[in-house]
Amino acid sequence: MAPKVLVSDKLSETAVQIFRDRGIEVDFMPDLGKDKEKLAEVIGQYDGLAIRSNTKATAKLLEKADNLKVIGRAGIGVDNVDIPAASKKGVIVMNTPFGNSVTTAEHAIAMMFAVARQLPEANASTHAGKWEKSRFMGVELFNKTLGVIGAGNIGGIVCDRAHGLKMKVVAFDPFLTEARAKEMGVTKVDLDELLARADFITLHVPLTDKTRNILSRENLAKTKKGVRIINCARGGLIDEAALAEALTSGQVAGAALDVFAEEPAKENPLFGLPNVVCTPHLGASTTEAQENVALQVAEQMSDYLLTGAVQNALNMPSVTAEEAAVMGPWIKLAAHLGAFAGQMTNEPVRAINVLYDGAAAKMNLKALDCAAIAGVLKASNPDVNLVSAPVVARERGIKMSTTHQDKTGAFDGYIKLTVVTDDRERSIAGTVFSDGKPRFIQIKGINIDAEVGEHMLYTTNKDEPGIIGLLGETMGKNGVNIANFTLGRATVGKDAIALLYLDHPLSGEVVEKLASTGMFQQVRPLKFDVS
Repeated sequence: MAPKVLVSDKLSETAVQIFRDRGIEVDFMPDLGKDKEKLAEVIGQYDGLAIRSNTKATAKLLEKADNLKVIGRAGIGVDNVDIPAASKKGVIVMNTPFGNSVTTAEHAIAMMFAVARQLPEANASTHAGKWEKSRFMGVELFNKTLGVIGAGNIGGIVCDRAHGLKMKVVAFDPFLTEARAKEMGVTKVDLDELLARADFITLHVPLTDKTRNILSRENLAKTKKGVRIINCARGGLIDEAALAEALTSGQVAGAALDVFAEEPAKENPLFGLPNVVCTPHLGASTTEAQENVALQVAEQMSDYLLTGAVQNALNMPSVTAEEAAVMGPWIKLAAHLGAFAGQMTNEPVRAINVLYDGAAAKMNLKALDCAAIAGVLKASNPDVNLVSAPVVARERGIKMSTTHQDKTGAFDGYIKLTVVTDDRERSIAGTVFSDGKPRFIQIKGINIDAEVGEHMLYTTNKDEPGIIGLLGETMGKNGVNIANFTLGRATVGKDAIALLYLDHPLSGEVVEKLASTGMFQQVRPLKFDVS
């Protein structure tokens, strides 16, 4: 059955057509996002939800979204999506952080010109029939120092445009390397040095606990007297009351803001000040940007629903289409290893440790980790998936550790998963053969070669004659066909294991018959998702 997507906000017809062209059923209802009750009534029908800012994907809505797999936000801001609730529900949340980068960067440059030359006030004055040429004395951008706080995608474009204006650029960004700064042609500085040197300061960071009020009262006092400040990033990065005081005192000569701590901003201490330029969050508001983000979100959602590729997700490691094709069998393997350990473990899990060797170690380990955790947890919570698994594990206090190493054995690569409880550690290893099928290659330190099937039986016993015959006879008498039979032992007469791949699930009665023979230490039917 084809995936089904709801577009509940205004998206371009071209973007909607992308879904159709990719074979996805789509309902385009651009005003539905404003009707919370109606949206809640129908959301359960859909695999994907494409939105802008009107639709609020709240925890309450997500409770009704039983089939939802992905929410795509056409734009960068996801304030209207309850990401923790989506993660618990197992729903991927995607945005389009790069579709409006140029537009936002250009708006920052435009705001810088506007505040430097007092363009809005001069425009209003001239429209009013005044000719106040001497009143509006501006400053040049040429040869001035621009301080860029946040030199990522948008900040990097601003730096590039500033070079074209022959400005000197200094940047503060904890993630900016010296090599990257040199490549961008900027000087990397700490925040205090930027504040002291910059004639203009522009902000391009997300709003986090670390960046909230990054331009605080204290930091505004550290700026060069007469600085001009531009914020087209996020409200909350500047202490607006402190900025108003600095503008009034002359410490800050002017400010241009496109974003505010509370939006829509109807009242603000900055409103009405003659040296402040304000726009109503227009950073991404160009025809090109709106089209770009719409097309991008349609492509991203389609890729995920059809191929499993994950791009620009906020609660799941990204996996490209190419990675998804190569990693698919390995993700299944990680899930199977987790499922085996989870079904064998009756007591609370304290830790999950995963070792990646050889080819496996070169893959997207975060995605493989998610699959392994989900496999373990599904034994007790069938609704867990790759998105929700890390959240559930954290809630349960399960510690996750990952190690990787170069090729060490007979296989090009393998994964070894160990589940730790208060009483024991249980390990299982597997690999992917050239046929693309996952195999179990080691259980309890005993080497095997077992294909993974939907229905399996795992037994442990002392290595002694009669086990194979007993298993075969019991299966035959109860009408259960054995598709594959794998044996392994530590040494002669010591611990041995058997793993049977069955055509049908075992009844409790058959399991009890085997256990009652006294020949086995464990008799455990297992089930794996091989779809």
